[in-house]
Amino acid sequence: MVDLFDIRREYTAGRLDETTAADNPMTQFHAWFEEQKAAQPDEPTMMTVASSDANGQPWQRILLLKSYDESGFVFFTNYTSNKARHFEDNPKAALHFAWLAQERQAMVQGTVSKISREETEAYFHSRPRESQLGAWASDQSSPLSNRAELEARFAKLAGEYEGADIPVPDHWGGYRLTPERFEFWQGGEARLHDRLEYTRDGQHWLKQRLNP
Repeated sequence: MVDLFDIRREYTAGRLDETTAADNPMTQFHAWFEEQKAAQPDEPTMMTVASSDANGQPWQRILLLKSYDESGFVFFTNYTSNKARHFEDNPKAALHFAWLAQERQAMVQGTVSKISREETEAYFHSRPRESQLGAWASDQSSPLSNRAELEARFAKLAGEYEGADIPVPDHWGGYRLTPERFEFWQGGEARLHDRLEYTRDGQHWLKQRLNP
């Protein structure tokens, strides 16, 4: 067994108080996200997306958040990928943001649904051309004999679309997670962390402190 017992640190970067935290969790999320972005991490939009397959097995992967507002959090993927199949069976999912420089975490739980084709097209055409070709070249999550096969497919598509606009693949697009629960975590000394939970109550949000 690899013993990791001695790897530890104290968390002293800040506090999270239920009396001063925003009443709307999206307001609180935005404030924390802006502070995270200002710290200039390598990938400020990085998040973990968790889903469950038909057998109840949880899956997690890192994706990039592409937009958010009161209606939810938007990300993009292949509609034939593992995660997309999971969403078909069980649209309940969770997002997790680890903002380590601020000793913070945020989790959002809710229901996932596809965004409109117009929203998908607007984002797709804002992407670098190579990323657009990549969406066509990759049959995400399906078996691949070797990398050369993928690169050959990419090169073939690059030739076919040379000098032309690249259309949006039917099998690619966006999802929106509509939030039903938020949890914000701020590290604290002696492991007395601050945790705030927001749960939806109709058109309003209920806020409460949780034990760490």
